[in-house]
Amino acid sequence: MHAPFISDMADKTPQESGARFATRIDISKPGLTREQMYFIRHIEVEQLKKKTQMLRTRNVVTGLAIGAMVVGIYGYTFYSVSQEKIMDEMDEEAKRARLQGPKTGAN
Repeated sequence: MHAPFISDMADKTPQESGARFATRIDISKPGLTREQMYFIRHIEVEQLKKKTQMLRTRNVVTGLAIGAMVVGIYGYTFYSVSQEKIMDEMDEEAKRARLQGPKTGAN
């Protein structure tokens, strides 16, 4: 028994089904009435609206999450820089060293 290839499966047309919900409607078929065409287009438009609304919501949530991360990193950077007192400490050490060091003509 061999495994079916994807290309073998793609070339086959779907089998006819007795179930009403599983039948596909060919919109290029001339036998459709104007009401059926309108209904098909109406359903397609509603599905498109639903998909775009889901994408819009997802995009907004993603944008807010990225913005919150950026603001968090920016705030943390400012907080950590304000806590740094390395330069102040170095200036104070240099000042103390000058005051406590020997007095020479170069000072």
